[in-house]
Amino acid sequence: MADLKAITGGEYLIRKTQSTEIFIPEEWAEEQLMMKKMCEDFVEQDIVPHLEAIDHQEEGRMERLLEKAGELGLLGISVPEDLGGMGMDFKTSMLCTEALGQGHSFSVAYGAHTGIGTLPILYYGNADQKAKFIPKLATGEWKGCYCLTEPGSGSDANSGKTRAVLSEDGKHYVLNGQKMWITNGGFAHVLTVFAKIDNDENLSAFILTREMEGISFNAEEKKMGIKGSSTRQIFFNNVKVPVENLLSERGNGFKIAVNILNIGRIKLAGGVLGGAKGVVTDSIRYANEREQFGRPISKYGAIRFKLAEQAIRCYALESATYRATQNIDDAIQALIASGMDKGQAVLKGIASFAPECAILKVLGSETLDYCVDEGVQIYGGMGYSAETRMERSYRDSRINRIFEGTNEINRLLTVDMILKKALKGELDLMGPAMNVANELMSIPDFGEASEDVFEIHHALVEKYKKALLLVAGAAVQKLAMQLEKEQEVLMSIADIAIQTYAAESVLLRTEKLSQLKGRDAIAEQIEMMRCFFYSAAEKISAAGKEALISFGEGDELKMMLMGLRRFTKSEVFNIKESRRVIAAKMIASNQYPY
Repeated sequence: MADLKAITGGEYLIRKTQSTEIFIPEEWAEEQLMMKKMCEDFVEQDIVPHLEAIDHQEEGRMERLLEKAGELGLLGISVPEDLGGMGMDFKTSMLCTEALGQGHSFSVAYGAHTGIGTLPILYYGNADQKAKFIPKLATGEWKGCYCLTEPGSGSDANSGKTRAVLSEDGKHYVLNGQKMWITNGGFAHVLTVFAKIDNDENLSAFILTREMEGISFNAEEKKMGIKGSSTRQIFFNNVKVPVENLLSERGNGFKIAVNILNIGRIKLAGGVLGGAKGVVTDSIRYANEREQFGRPISKYGAIRFKLAEQAIRCYALESATYRATQNIDDAIQALIASGMDKGQAVLKGIASFAPECAILKVLGSETLDYCVDEGVQIYGGMGYSAETRMERSYRDSRINRIFEGTNEINRLLTVDMILKKALKGELDLMGPAMNVANELMSIPDFGEASEDVFEIHHALVEKYKKALLLVAGAAVQKLAMQLEKEQEVLMSIADIAIQTYAAESVLLRTEKLSQLKGRDAIAEQIEMMRCFFYSAAEKISAAGKEALISFGEGDELKMMLMGLRRFTKSEVFNIKESRRVIAAKMIASNQYPY
């Protein structure tokens, strides 16, 4: 891999990335593919045949599944070997998350246990806390959960009312409060609980165990989807928590929560990617089997359109997810090489790409939602029947736009984090934004257009970046301190950032594939790239226009809209035929083939 230490989160907007600098999924090592196969076999053999029992929360089944996953080593992929784990890199853990993403409710329980249930202690615990809790979490002997959300504090996590008071003898914190939407709450033994000590401004974090006196649980929540996932309210009534169970330092809980959520966001992208690929395969197989008017419905253009679009969006999500994952892995390794503790390096490496984590959370959850929605449509009436897995997939998908911070919050965070990096001097956005503003005043340089498909798309992605700099720069200049209150404008800017990152990721992956395999071998991937860019340009144009007309006026607005049109022109090609090429390979393969 190329040395990527120089790149940081959000820098894709102003830095031209070369295809040789990124990791693509076609480069997995044999050992990593074996791990993926083990995960897929586990889902196929232990989960899919028992989805009904899992959804009915058959006594002990989810716990047994987690224990079996622990026996296979799947609960400790990221855990160091000296704490009972496999000590694998972040990228490998992402691949396993993807492979287990087809596990419906199990993937939620797994993600909560290995992520928010384990990582706060792994990355913020002291030596004694790690030695006590991590080995048993890594084997599945103990299951973990994370108690942050309260009835009055969802997105505003730091406003929680749960309180801890130090006892007179100084040996315990006495904890009182209530938490809700706690995944794995019905059976977790280890609870990471967030509370404010006295009247602190910021949260602190505590490690509790289930047998502590004063902890009580409501009945299981009845949910739209992920019905097999245990979700309960938990109450704390004068719970005595030993002072040695304070996690990290007093007042550090909000920082813990934010950093663990960064990990959860990109891990969610990996999980929904696996789920989306499974849904596409189900859609293809049903379309090949279902006959109407004397032939399979996969022969019809309307169905081929849906199949192709499902694949295009999955391909884009996968390209962007593993691009960011490799960037994070490179950042982690660079920090370790500089002498930083591995746990701290992981946190800092992921935090440096927090904007991309937010982008991928939104892109991933909305890609899966698109795929399941069109999957139901391809199935027709059967897609609405609880007899099919597609119906379950549709219901299970919806939570992902709420998990790990709502998509609205993540859109706002994407822009906020990038602008804050610019204000800190970590990103030079002002210079490029001023260059774009000056370009609007100049005569366009039409030059001689390239006929090379990759050169064409490199030019397009640079224009998308200019569109973002144009809109964001104008918004900052016009609205100044009021910008943070203009959420509609911020979300439009975020949509441009998301589409630009995804488009560039698709381009870089496809270009690298062409270098590895030759262009003739990746005809369908090239068509997916062209189709994705076409859609991205339309979305960027619409989002940019909506933002600009929200605050611009007069001749200045007209000039900016003209610039936006210049930066969002599309390649002219027969997109219908491109989608047919993409769908034909899917239909012939009878599964997601990319």
